[in-house]
Amino acid sequence: METKNSTTRRKFMGALMLGATASTLPILTNPAYAAMTDFTEGEMGDAEAWFDKIKGSHRIVYDGSYPHKGFPIIWNWAFYHSNNETGSADDDITAMTVLRHDAIPIALHDDLWKKYNLGEMFHVKKADGTVYNRNPWYEPQEGDFPLPVIQGIKDMIGRGAMFCVCNLAISVYSNFAAQAMGLDPKATYDEWVAAVLPDIKIVPSGVWALGRAQQKGCGYIFAGE
Repeated sequence: METKNSTTRRKFMGALMLGATASTLPILTNPAYAAMTDFTEGEMGDAEAWFDKIKGSHRIVYDGSYPHKGFPIIWNWAFYHSNNETGSADDDITAMTVLRHDAIPIALHDDLWKKYNLGEMFHVKKADGTVYNRNPWYEPQEGDFPLPVIQGIKDMIGRGAMFCVCNLAISVYSNFAAQAMGLDPKATYDEWVAAVLPDIKIVPSGVWALGRAQQKGCGYIFAGE
């Protein structure tokens, strides 16, 4: 059962990610928040160039807005698996997963999961109902996926899959965590950015990335169960 605080947080985040205006969300007008979210010209150019890595005749982008028991990664693996079975090699395939909104902890290091109790914050639970205190899908352990053959993010990146994470969501959620724990928002944001796992690209926002991927010829699929 959700507490009043967790319900308020989810309403707040839901409003933000559905496009609430700055007038209804004063946090967006805070100069410190703006400094966290702004991409420099170089960072923007680097993010744009990252999409040039999309390759092959089979291209898909998965919209990972919630953890969904790891399905934003499962469907990425499934796209490679099924295309391999029908005769296509990995170098003719690109599956991209965009981690945004409540799915951003999938992009973050175990140490951050422990410090900020991200399993509780984002409702990422094990089969027995307890919350994870680590990232279960970057380098999965036994039982993290429903089938042992499914590969995690690290292995999939090695095969050419692409994963990116929403800077806007990192900014807002880290700010929320900082307020709850009495920490400096900018320092907390910097800590969360530093905890993004190797070869997962930080992009201005998840919806921006979904648009760029489709411009590069990727079909769109919502990465739910």
